[in-house]
Amino acid sequence: MDTIRRQVEDLQERKASARLGGGVEKIQNQHERGFLTARERIEKLADSDTFMELGMLNTSDVSGTENKSYGDGLVAGVCKVNGRPAVVQAGDKTVFAATEGNVHIRKSRMVHDFAIRNGLPMFFLHEGGGLRMPDGMGSDGISDKLFPPEMLTHHRKVPTMTAILGDSFGGPTWMAVSSDFVTQLHGTCMAIAGPRMLELANGQKIPPEELGGVDVHNKNTGQIDQDGVTEEECIDQLKEYFDYMPQNADERPKMRGTSDDPYRRVEEVLDILPQQRNRVYDMKKIIGVLVDDGKIFEVQPKFGKGLITAFAHLNGHTVGIIANQPNQFAGAPGPQECQKATEFICLCDSYHIPLVFLHDTPGFRISSDAEKAKMPTKIMVWNQALALSTVPKISVVIRKSIGAAYGNMSGPGMGGDLVVAWPTAEINFTGPEVGVNVVFGRELARAENPKEMRQELLKHWSFDSSPYKAAAKHLIDDVIEPADTRKFLCQSLEYLLTSKREKGERLLSTWPTGI
Repeated sequence: MDTIRRQVEDLQERKASARLGGGVEKIQNQHERGFLTARERIEKLADSDTFMELGMLNTSDVSGTENKSYGDGLVAGVCKVNGRPAVVQAGDKTVFAATEGNVHIRKSRMVHDFAIRNGLPMFFLHEGGGLRMPDGMGSDGISDKLFPPEMLTHHRKVPTMTAILGDSFGGPTWMAVSSDFVTQLHGTCMAIAGPRMLELANGQKIPPEELGGVDVHNKNTGQIDQDGVTEEECIDQLKEYFDYMPQNADERPKMRGTSDDPYRRVEEVLDILPQQRNRVYDMKKIIGVLVDDGKIFEVQPKFGKGLITAFAHLNGHTVGIIANQPNQFAGAPGPQECQKATEFICLCDSYHIPLVFLHDTPGFRISSDAEKAKMPTKIMVWNQALALSTVPKISVVIRKSIGAAYGNMSGPGMGGDLVVAWPTAEINFTGPEVGVNVVFGRELARAENPKEMRQELLKHWSFDSSPYKAAAKHLIDDVIEPADTRKFLCQSLEYLLTSKREKGERLLSTWPTGI
């Protein structure tokens, strides 16, 4: 009996040491730098007393490091998040700076496989310096530590959510850019390699935030979806996003209870839409009026600002909303907006989330810079994603929908289930001003009163652009009262989310992330 007790006490001591990771001093250093530890982050994410750690007694397989390498730089296990089971991995900065050694990599792969096998969503609370030296050195060291195959063939089988909560290079970056949703803490860097490696490689000296900080990814790369000033804020964003996701690709997102009348008239939209068609407004205000309880969760709000991508609920159903934003570039999509739309369509199609399109765009934002950014390719990739998506798609033309952009916003012939317009809609190959200038340019130059002639031509052009011609030929499904838009959307979902359509074919689940 004494022997058994000693063995139990030995286990308790080992686990007590394991909970300290790299030790008390390393934990204090992490706190002094203003950061939480891996286990503290998991406590913020997981429901109280639900975390079950896997691999707690792991250590590095490098001889002599056993007592200072518990977990081998990675804390992982299963827990509940908002009452739902999930897998979580968190880089442990107190152990070899959360770099990836042999045991670290093996544990990460096995936990990933566990999540896929059991249909469990995955959370990653990451920071770390990438592959550990000397574990990855030499032809034998690097040959089995290249890009993790489970990351490359994940195919969105379960939702993946990452928070970059400290400087992250190598593995944590690969995981983030492969995830469905990424948030990043202000003051951190996410890049392929750190500033020191960059300087050694090519002599460039760049501060971490200029290399891969929040502003870089918000303004240039689109590799993050949101950002937070505190770790708690970032973790809360993961939880909120998770509320819109299904448990795995075999399920639809759960219905959310609401007392908001699905057939409620939304007279307020008439006060939001300006009387003058060339005046800007905030499309988010219209979205807020249409959706359940006025609640939306925006994805990439600081990237590609001419387009809104957001999750919301309509009569309890999770929907993805793609909407032009007139107060940014007049709602004209450029290269970033195209990238943003494509990624969002792929995401929604992979997790059985219906799409709602709200149009108000003068056409694509064309320029020399846009051409250099492969604008034609980006437009067509967006169209390809739209064509392959099999979730229900509902399209509402609110004001302008001009040229090819009319198609990319799921206009007629682009696979949308229902396309309707407000009576304020203008649909045409070009906008009135451009059209009149191109078609009647010579006549206007010779006219005695070109201003008066232009106004008459604009009136005629505006009539041609009204939605009634398209409605008369059944090229669109209806012209609806703006105040009935919420009812139309909710009612449409009642008829579209049939047993045949409630789960899509997921044709876009194998598309690369960050396309």
